Amino acid sequence: MADKLHFDLVSPERRLFAGDVDQVVVPGEEGDFGVLPEHAPFMSVIRPGAITVMNGNETEKTFIHGGFAEVTPAGLTILAEEAIPLSEIDADKLAQDLADAREDITAAKSDEEREHAEALVVKFEAMQAALAA
Repeated sequence: MADKLHFDLVSPERRLFAGDVDQVVVPGEEGDFGVLPEHAPFMSVIRPGAITVMNGNETEKTFIHGGFAEVTPAGLTILAEEAIPLSEIDADKLAQDLADAREDITAAKSDEEREHAEALVVKFEAMQAALAA
């Protein structure tokens, strides 16, 4: 059995991580799943939430929003629409952004504006849940 899992985390802005780790827990659309070395190949859509990367005694969490996770014999690759290390999220600013998005829902003048605001509320609530966990 391989000792480590090769893991890549990529967003449109940058590659956030590339390296070997012990395990990654991913918020899949059908539930959280853990990936260890030599995991069976598969793909999953990602739901908003935090991935947990475990390596030795270190654990790092990153909020991801949208995208796909692919497990191959070479390892795990996550292509996220957005990825933000939890350590970079300002809880006070996030609370204000969530309140603003909720106000935008009621102030929306079109279906498009309302749907955009609703999507932001879902994203910001998932970010808060990730911070609280």
